Amino acid sequence: MATLQGKALVAQGGGPTAVINQSLVGVVAETARFPAITHIYGARHGVRGIVNEDFLDLGQMTAHNLDLVARTPSSALGSTRDKPDAEYCKTMLAVMQAHDIRYFFYIGGNDSSDTCRIVSEHARSIGYDLRAVHVPKTIDNDLVETDHCPGFGSAGKFVAQAFAGANLDNRSLPGVYIGVIMGRHAGFLTATAALARQYTDDGPHLVYVPERVFDPERFVADVQAVYARHGRCVIAVSEGIGGKDGKPIVTTLKPGSVEKDAHGNVQLSGTGALGDLLADLIKEKAKIKRVRSDTLGYLQRSFLGCVSESDAIEAREVGGKAVQYAAGHQACGSVAIRRVGEYVVEYDLVPLEAIAAKTKHMPDAFINAEGNNVTDAFWKYARPLIGTLPPSARIGAPPVAKLKTK
Repeated sequence: MATLQGKALVAQGGGPTAVINQSLVGVVAETARFPAITHIYGARHGVRGIVNEDFLDLGQMTAHNLDLVARTPSSALGSTRDKPDAEYCKTMLAVMQAHDIRYFFYIGGNDSSDTCRIVSEHARSIGYDLRAVHVPKTIDNDLVETDHCPGFGSAGKFVAQAFAGANLDNRSLPGVYIGVIMGRHAGFLTATAALARQYTDDGPHLVYVPERVFDPERFVADVQAVYARHGRCVIAVSEGIGGKDGKPIVTTLKPGSVEKDAHGNVQLSGTGALGDLLADLIKEKAKIKRVRSDTLGYLQRSFLGCVSESDAIEAREVGGKAVQYAAGHQACGSVAIRRVGEYVVEYDLVPLEAIAAKTKHMPDAFINAEGNNVTDAFWKYARPLIGTLPPSARIGAPPVAKLKTK
């Protein structure tokens, strides 16, 4: 197949991460190795920037600027929640044709992969040569066909450290602590709350993910059992937990009190409703007075200075590999990470239709039989992805004998 000559365009979509700019810089840096790519443009605010022809000439960035941007969290080009349909993608392609864009790289999650698929299929239907490659990104870790997703490791590192700190606080002043973590349909990120546990009585003592039906009565019983055993309880709960009917539990505990986002989904992030409702449930049913809740919210996604080493490396690699597959192999698809050995990764290109708009869930082997914690299998899977964690210690001194004084 003849090598296409023309410009390349890269964009970022969906929620930001701590390492998404590593992928951006991976794309930009790798395009310089292929003479067929004459320019590398960046669309500001994702697909919206494409239809608005809001482009930056990224080839004009200095090496120093690229390095600094790569190490900066959040989407440097800006992002969007636009979910393009066929007509939207036709408009995008018309703009690409006008600018002689022959290589399109979209860094994002499920919806972004579907956008690449629609654009690629439309380009083929009109006979326009275009190489579209999806560059994976999502803290939810819910893309199929890949072992894990860039962005997940760093978000998981933040969550693990946040719960390690919450556990230390809770041990000092015992009570019940609830931390609500992002994850509408998949519980991978919530499960990382358990990765920093060192001692047998460390929290989180309970972990609830969307892959299991959430029963409020069973939840209260779980909390009471842990509280009776340890005199305290730390709980990690996914924002997306649902009841038997599949609806988010927040709508069951307090019907009519929730907001909806632009896509009509129940607003789960950016609100403390679920944590407050669960805290009230414990106070009322378990009769425990000291109950506190936090919603980690946006803090999980782009926390400055909390980056997994392997996550940053792999995020850069998937960007570079996307260019190699597009320009070097003249192929379209989505870059996938394959785990080989104890912890070594390789990269592969999978068809866009195999990944587009699909969601991966936590395997049964990662969740305990009771549905309220994670297993050693999850620990083995996720621990290498979050990198080094700071240690914590307990006082190693014996108690002083009491003196009976009058």
